[in-house]
Amino acid sequence: MTSVPDDRFELPENVGPGSVWADRTGPRTLLGRNQRGVEIPIGHGEGEINPGELLKLALIGCAGMSSDVNLARRLGDEFPMRLWAHGTADEGENRYLTIAEEVQLPLEELTAEEIATVVKVFGRAVAAGCTVERSVVPGLEVAHRVLGAEEGQA
Repeated sequence: MTSVPDDRFELPENVGPGSVWADRTGPRTLLGRNQRGVEIPIGHGEGEINPGELLKLALIGCAGMSSDVNLARRLGDEFPMRLWAHGTADEGENRYLTIAEEVQLPLEELTAEEIATVVKVFGRAVAAGCTVERSVVPGLEVAHRVLGAEEGQA
């Protein structure tokens, strides 16, 4: 199902694949949409996600998608993964200074050497394939940590 904005505004000239838009729905609230019909309420109220949370989700979503194929080769096609992003904006500078990413993977059955390989594979895949991080990092420090890997490393 393809979605397009209503006709309240003329479509910008450069609308194309990957374009997204947000319509104001009230004071400091928006409804973000993509061309596949997905809607995300943006704001600071119940049932809404704020822009900082969207940024963090974009980073971990990209990290997870970028590393998925390579991790599946080592952990199996149906491996569980949970990614977290933590960071609070610095009010004085009105920006995020650091966002810490953490990934949880099934490491229990792996040797220390295998865990080290998974950590390396994850980092390399994200560095090479995560367009979001590659776009953001020149101005924002993004730290990654594979949770549980610390215990397996010498």
